[in-house]
Amino acid sequence: MSSINPLEKTRNIGIAAHIDAGKTTTTERILYYTGRVHRMGEVDDGDATMDWMPQEMERGITITSAATTCEWRGHHINIIDTPGHVDFTVEVERSLRVLDGVVTILCAVGGVQPQSETVWRQANTYGIPRIVFINKMDRTGADFHDVLHQMRKRLGANALAIQLPIGAEDTFEGVVDLIEMNATYWEDELGAEAVEREIPAEMRDRAELFREHLIVALADTNPHLEEKYFAGEQPTPEELREVIRQATLENDLIPVLAGSSLKNKGVQPLLDAVIDYLPSPVEVPPIIGWEPKTEKAITCKPSPDEPLAALVFKVATDPFVGQLSYVRVYSGTLKKGQTVYDAQERVKSRIAHLLIMHANRRENVETVSAGDIVGVVGLDKATTGTTLCQMDHPVILENIEFPEPVIAMAIEPKTTADEGRLMESLQRLMAEDPSFAVRTDHDTGQQIIAGMGELHLEVIKDRLLREFQVDANVGNPQVAYKETITSPASARGRFVRQTGGQGQFGDVTLLVEPLPRGRGYEFEDRTRGGVVPREFISAVQAGIREAMETGVLASYPVIDVRVALTDGSYHDVDSSDIAFKLAAGMAFRDAYREAGPILLEPVMLVEVVTQETYMGDVVSDLSARGAEISSMKPTSGDTQTIVARVPLATMFGYSTQLRSLTQGRATYTMEPESYRRLTEERQEAIAGA
Repeated sequence: MSSINPLEKTRNIGIAAHIDAGKTTTTERILYYTGRVHRMGEVDDGDATMDWMPQEMERGITITSAATTCEWRGHHINIIDTPGHVDFTVEVERSLRVLDGVVTILCAVGGVQPQSETVWRQANTYGIPRIVFINKMDRTGADFHDVLHQMRKRLGANALAIQLPIGAEDTFEGVVDLIEMNATYWEDELGAEAVEREIPAEMRDRAELFREHLIVALADTNPHLEEKYFAGEQPTPEELREVIRQATLENDLIPVLAGSSLKNKGVQPLLDAVIDYLPSPVEVPPIIGWEPKTEKAITCKPSPDEPLAALVFKVATDPFVGQLSYVRVYSGTLKKGQTVYDAQERVKSRIAHLLIMHANRRENVETVSAGDIVGVVGLDKATTGTTLCQMDHPVILENIEFPEPVIAMAIEPKTTADEGRLMESLQRLMAEDPSFAVRTDHDTGQQIIAGMGELHLEVIKDRLLREFQVDANVGNPQVAYKETITSPASARGRFVRQTGGQGQFGDVTLLVEPLPRGRGYEFEDRTRGGVVPREFISAVQAGIREAMETGVLASYPVIDVRVALTDGSYHDVDSSDIAFKLAAGMAFRDAYREAGPILLEPVMLVEVVTQETYMGDVVSDLSARGAEISSMKPTSGDTQTIVARVPLATMFGYSTQLRSLTQGRATYTMEPESYRRLTEERQEAIAGA
């Protein structure tokens, strides 16, 4: 069986949102109405198709992005349902890297929430066209127009309503289509049959006003429509849809729809909007890679006849087939049995199976081509970011950047028999999840696991027990502190060894300088006259990077530092890579000690939504945790939203405390925001521990 779909009739989309906005419920309805499943699963019942992991079923949240495919109006749609919890934001990041369009779901009650903003920023980074579905119009407190206002204010989005809800809360019945100027109702319980009627008389004036706004906004982006508008002519629905499509593809505006996925209202028009307004693979800029030897830019055109260029954006451990790699094919064709090449690692692999994914179920195919998203078996050496190409047309695509882990804890097997299996399992989990790290503490010999939050590491521990049958003890969470410097300093490092035969000689002088927060590490070669030969520069950099892994204050990694190589010398016979690497490490450590080293701690952006009754207790507790309260504002009803910046070190166990303070009625989200300097007292306590 082949899976070559016409590129113009293919859509690669993601469903993204804040936790509990209704992503998975919406995806379930999409699968039902497109005939992919014959009954709708429910998140609350633990039988949602896309939340197939045991941990997802128990917690009622999405943890891993799941891929599926469906057909609508003769188009092939690849869908990735992404997590909404900030601990699993890496899943969103790598999914957005390979998608052409995104359906952002906002809750009609909660509006624009913290993870909504994070996902929006990620989509902005990749320049991905979006449409927005304001979900949960049936919920108490639903306010379509307030969410539109929040989109414009908090997301900076040019939000354009192409529908209006008919009613809200328990009176929500259907939607007004501002393009066709009619009303759509779903009267059967499953919402399968849409009934079109006249716009209700009491909504006619408002609908005409919003249609006027729609046409004016579109006329600003299209000269032909502008001419027609000033001539007093009414554009046809087809003309409006075409202008909306072009403006959406160029990220000039965001079409906004309304509905209630749980009540089966509004999902079919959302599918229509995916086809009408989101791009096919030929309507997005072609991906650019580079030739590994010459570093010359290569444009990978979206065509099955071009040389192969595909990106592995996720790897997963499958109990039946071993490593399963999720691949987006950008150009060329991929066939079962074909040998592919990883130009970066110079590794060849043979494609054992090609699989069209449907959550954790799959369907074998013989061939896939440009525009497809598939599962591949046989790429045992592939990791997230691996490029697949042909030996005779090598290309490397831009890799995916992932956030640093912010929380760590010690882990050890419960029995010595489990020791080998624990390390093997952790390595497999690390290959799957680039935001999960494993290292050995040089001082204690303990294995340390690090991730994006307490829930992230809790799920890792749960998976070790269930999937890998390894029982482990874990310690208390530890904060992933960093070290940096406050002033420039210079030092010389010389490594000289003479042992009878050929010796070792390396000599470098390094200048270290502080960088602004978030800049990471920069290296400059400021030498002149070849005092350090070019062939040893990479060894100098390797020595610096190795020394930066453990700072001198408390052995935490060093960040936000520029290191300049300013001088050095070499020996024609005795100089070697290892000598320069060791000399650079010595020079860096000596300069670092003189550069005013300090400790930095991760600060989290915390947003708490609570009833007004508990405001005093919640604010008091946050203040006791060292929080800087940024804002307190009313949301809907009697609820208030508190936004604060809080040191991660004080936030362990916060969910339990918040439940206790508010009788379980408050919710909160937390995401990494920045690193800031510790007070001298806390720095001394940590460095001396």
